[in-house]
Amino acid sequence: MDGDRRVRIALFTGNYRSVVDGVSRTLHRVVEHLGRRGHRVVVFAPAGRGEPIAAPGECVPVPSVSIPGRPEYRLSTGLGAAARARLEAHAPQLIHVATPDPAGLAAQRLARRRRLPVVASFHTNYGAYLRYYRAGWLAGALWGHLRRFYAPCRLVLVPSPSMLAELRARGFRGDLRLWVRGVDAEVFHPRHRDLAWRRRLGIGDGEVAVAFVSRLVREKGLDAFAAACEELARRGIAHRRLVVGAGPERARLARRLPDAVFTGQLEGAELARAYASADVFCFPSETETFGNVTLEAMAAGIPTVCADAPGSRQLVEDGASGFLAPAGALAGPLARLVADPALRARAAEAARARAETFSWEASMVQLDGLYREALAGGGA
Repeated sequence: MDGDRRVRIALFTGNYRSVVDGVSRTLHRVVEHLGRRGHRVVVFAPAGRGEPIAAPGECVPVPSVSIPGRPEYRLSTGLGAAARARLEAHAPQLIHVATPDPAGLAAQRLARRRRLPVVASFHTNYGAYLRYYRAGWLAGALWGHLRRFYAPCRLVLVPSPSMLAELRARGFRGDLRLWVRGVDAEVFHPRHRDLAWRRRLGIGDGEVAVAFVSRLVREKGLDAFAAACEELARRGIAHRRLVVGAGPERARLARRLPDAVFTGQLEGAELARAYASADVFCFPSETETFGNVTLEAMAAGIPTVCADAPGSRQLVEDGASGFLAPAGALAGPLARLVADPALRARAAEAARARAETFSWEASMVQLDGLYREALAGGGA
């Protein structure tokens, strides 16, 4: 959007100040960027039970209930009187919906009444989550809801070409556009490798550390990661397991990999150091729409082995910066990288070069253009 035109934007999301994840981090960057440009943004999101995480801008809580089995996340039940009053006072010119929930539906209804443009961003492949929670039988109904939710939106922003193709194949008929994410290639950089930090964790200088960085939840492929590590051990391939993250599945993963090093959740410089201090990154998640952690690992100069899934296909150059394989067959490419220092070095260089082509500045410039197009096109 033009810097001299100040636009009032209402952003609706299911998670902004409750949980640190890829969605909240992306939206924090969006709000920071829009604020620097002088636009006025108000975020509407459920409030978590604990201390809210630091986040830019004004965040108005909406009524919500905890999600069964995942209490750290909450599902909005609508807008509520207080949020509706703040929305009326804000008088947005554009509505951005990041979560297909009841608050998002309420925002769409308001947009239709006032002929406001609605931009939606697709962050989470909810349909892929179901099988991890024994709810695959709900897939048809869920995909039906998603098609109906996104259909009225002026633009639907999708983070990867492969995810966009999947949505098309599932019958999404709206105006789907690619909005690629970025990485801070200065924060995540090979120079942050720290052998002293590894030693404090009990990882020797000559040992190959295979890292997994994520929230420790089922849909991130924890079982596939554990199985790959167990297969390496069966083959007699020496390596160390480094797990960075927190979540409800930590105890179960620790039982399967009792000799793994668990750091807990890390942020900022500590997270950058952890990436750069590993030797191989493994990410078996098949549910990613983009894969922020994969791109961060690549920027840190770490070769990657990822599940051949929509998010990772855009990032990993198979056979160059790393390898793509079915989630149940990651041990083979991991074994190649662990056993071959020269291959690791070549892949690390390629991974860093590839990551440098993804910048947050370019991502935000692209978002500006998409907002501008939506504003010029009229109501939802």
